[in-house]
Amino acid sequence: MSARPKKIDPLQEAVKKRERREEQARAEGQRAPWQNVALIGSLAWLVVVPILGGVLLGRWLDRLTGHLVLWSALGIVLGAGLGFWMAWQRANRE
Repeated sequence: MSARPKKIDPLQEAVKKRERREEQARAEGQRAPWQNVALIGSLAWLVVVPILGGVLLGRWLDRLTGHLVLWSALGIVLGAGLGFWMAWQRANRE
């Protein structure tokens, strides 16, 4: 009887190749793509929420004081500054 060579299953080879790539990426300190997407989403919320809070607070103060957009504009600027600072801090932590 002659020994037949084992048939290589392409699916198993693809899975092994992917596992090797993932192990190499982890060893090099790379993150998975979904982790990068999650980080981008959280950074976006860190910028958007303070801006919206500044707008809401500014609109309320404008109505109280009788100004047209003074407090709203200030709220946008301060909210954007706070949001970008928080996003910068978070990005540096990651």
